[in-house]
Amino acid sequence: MYDLKIIGGLIFDGKGNKPFKANIAIKDGIIIEVGECKLHSKEIINANDYIITPGFIDLHTHYDGQISWDEEMKPSVNHGVTTTVLGNCGVGFAPCRKSDRTKLINLMEGVEDIPGTALHEGITWEWETFPEYMNAIDALPHTIDFAVMLPHDPLRVYVMGERAVSNQPATTKDISQMKELTREALEAGAIGFSIGRSDFHKSSEGEWTPGSEAGKSELVGIASAFKGLKHGVLQAVNDFDMLRPEDNFDKEFDLMEDFFMAASSHKGSISLMERDFAPDDWKQIIKRTEIMNKNGSDIYFQVAPRAIGSFAGLDCTFHPLMAFPSYIEISGKPLSERVAILKKTEFRNKILSETPQKLSGKNSSIPPMIDILIENFEQIAEKQFKLNYEGHVDYEQDPKNSIASLARQNNLSVWEQVYNMLLEDDGKALIYYPVYNYYEMNYDNVLTMMRHPKSLMGLSDGGAHVATICDASFSTYLLSHWTRDRIVQGLEGIDLPKAIMMLTSKISDYLSLDDRGIIAVGKRADINIIDYEKLSLGMPKMVADLPTGSQRLLQVVQGYKYTIVKGQKVIINDKLTNARPGRLIRAGKYIN
Repeated sequence: MYDLKIIGGLIFDGKGNKPFKANIAIKDGIIIEVGECKLHSKEIINANDYIITPGFIDLHTHYDGQISWDEEMKPSVNHGVTTTVLGNCGVGFAPCRKSDRTKLINLMEGVEDIPGTALHEGITWEWETFPEYMNAIDALPHTIDFAVMLPHDPLRVYVMGERAVSNQPATTKDISQMKELTREALEAGAIGFSIGRSDFHKSSEGEWTPGSEAGKSELVGIASAFKGLKHGVLQAVNDFDMLRPEDNFDKEFDLMEDFFMAASSHKGSISLMERDFAPDDWKQIIKRTEIMNKNGSDIYFQVAPRAIGSFAGLDCTFHPLMAFPSYIEISGKPLSERVAILKKTEFRNKILSETPQKLSGKNSSIPPMIDILIENFEQIAEKQFKLNYEGHVDYEQDPKNSIASLARQNNLSVWEQVYNMLLEDDGKALIYYPVYNYYEMNYDNVLTMMRHPKSLMGLSDGGAHVATICDASFSTYLLSHWTRDRIVQGLEGIDLPKAIMMLTSKISDYLSLDDRGIIAVGKRADINIIDYEKLSLGMPKMVADLPTGSQRLLQVVQGYKYTIVKGQKVIINDKLTNARPGRLIRAGKYIN
């Protein structure tokens, strides 16, 4: 007898093949038959009129703290994700001595916009070493599976202490210890190692990230810990010093090449996006990586299916009025009080007559980009929008809907226009700014990136930038927009079987997780049953459901009839169930 039988659905196997009609039989969390499935079953799901896919894999999330207290794994679980990878961008919470906990919380708060109060309240801290961290987070049941990478920043702080945050080079002894601890983490089942070298990443106290200026000997020494192992990937986010006055792209890429090459035959990935401040760098990253791969490396690109977009609002982390002196004076008040003050004509005239202050700098957690955006707001307003919602959220915006365009239509300055817009919906209105991947105001370059044979769906940042970005919906967006809505509009899109492969087997192959990613006999029963025609995204909403009542943006989604993890239903009709089958994946040591 089967535990569960799914009948009548259109199966997309995750390998990019044409879909086919068949039944699926599940026993003990494993797919044991795909075909007629004639035996009796304890439970049957009728999937007529729905599509069936493998569970999606989210390669790039930041639930590193949240996972220690939160079983649900929202919002990733709401978007068909059944496996997620933590520890990206070089930030995380292990290894960590008790004396360094606040330092790592400040780092995560600044880099990934996760409220420090929520982290202080929520993180259980049942660990010091990385293997202890893995054991601790595996002890709590979760909705979905998760794998963890060892992040560079906490490793550096653990080994070097205060020297790690004072821009000092690692000694030979430091490097040897970091290599040893990296090997220990990998042998315990860590799925890889990550570094972050961004021009915008700062702690909540205004300090640059510990590993942002690490030298060649350190990175090469750490990467050499991978030699001889059959599992493990390397992940890097790098802005290639684009805000520096000198051109350091090649110098920085040379360092990345040394880093990846030191791990011998192991795979790796680089974040790839079109940045406004250096709009051609993504082409250079592709060019240099292709040369590196010809020389024996196996490096991929993490890409996104839409613009990397931030939301600005009076209750968000950032918004255009935040640098005005008069606004700074009221910034600590509750939203309702701020809105009441902002609506007063006298106060409005006062703010609009002021010059914004510089917010970044020493001891400030505000990244330099915010000052640049505010200083150049009249230009930036050409690509900022109020997000439209008419049955679905429109991320691929027309320039005629920009703040600047609306200001011209209404005979207002861009500052007057955005001031009015921020006060809509009782101050809860959101301004959408496609920061990256929309420099040319279209998705042509996004499509080019996604079509590259070495592209991997990533960069969702699930669990991070919680009051600024809401991109954990990337999987839903790829399916609904690129395979359906865009094609209906007569625009170039992506075939549905290929899009599903991009979310499943292509990532599982990269991670060497050969127990999942496809629908086939012997594989884990990680499955989505989707009402494809109704699949849609609602407006992001600010929800105060983190510890201490801290806020985050969540997005209503429709279309997931069932999401199944190891044979258990964790989503039914877009709602979470009480099932908690998810657990830690120990790379190289599968626990089924």
